Amino acid sequence: MDDRHRPLYMISVAAELAGMHPQTLRVYESKGLVTPKRSGGNTRLYSQADIEQLELISQLTNEGINLAGVIRIIDLENRLEERIKRVERLEHRMRIVTKRLHELEVRHRVTSLVRYSPGELRIRS
Repeated sequence: MDDRHRPLYMISVAAELAGMHPQTLRVYESKGLVTPKRSGGNTRLYSQADIEQLELISQLTNEGINLAGVIRIIDLENRLEERIKRVERLEHRMRIVTKRLHELEVRHRVTSLVRYSPGELRIRS
């Protein structure tokens, strides 16, 4: 787990950092906009990533977007992020395949220059 996703802040601290009332965080959690982790004692613990998510929600609602719109925007952003990661993985695989293809092409060229016959090895000119 990276540091951004490490659950650190209790709800009162998270609310203060995000500039919101703790009840607002509970509402956002009930709507699925933020999912804090829970301690062994069932205390909500928010990460820095959660705080950033809350700040985004605040920014969007301050721009006049209702919670349904915020939910849709966040869903689209998450789906876009997943697609970007998938494209990056595919590009990585493509680089590997391209490199392997190049190696095979070079090997084929070298092999085609060398003619094998029983008992002798001749190089074509």
